Amino acid sequence: MAVFETHSDEETQALGERLAQTLEPGALVLFTGGLGAGKTAFCRGIARGLGCTDEVSSPTFAIVNVYRGPRPFAHFDLYRASSREDLEAAGFYDYLDMGCVVAAEWSENAAELLAAETAVRVDIARTGETDRRITIEGGAL
Repeated sequence: MAVFETHSDEETQALGERLAQTLEPGALVLFTGGLGAGKTAFCRGIARGLGCTDEVSSPTFAIVNVYRGPRPFAHFDLYRASSREDLEAAGFYDYLDMGCVVAAEWSENAAELLAAETAVRVDIARTGETDRRITIEGGAL
């Protein structure tokens, strides 16, 4: 487990970009953290690190946003996911099988469903207006 402190949105994104360099095709990154913690900012960095050029936005209403690039990236919001059927309907496992790097915000809402998955687990906690404590388990940073 590694713990990092960031002090701006840009630093949070840079840490995501750094993590992206360590991710293999089909990697799963599970995020926990409250509203406004910086999960989407971290995902912007992952997308940049994977070479994706599409603009990254929160998948709250779409459930999944897919970003094109040399290493494709599928960005999920699991806030309303409550069953394996919900994950399957959204294509969650299909994206993993296709070799996309998959990031899932609000993974705690599907914790039982994802407990057996090999994943990098990222928890982001607000410690100030722009300060964050980011804990990464399972990653090679």
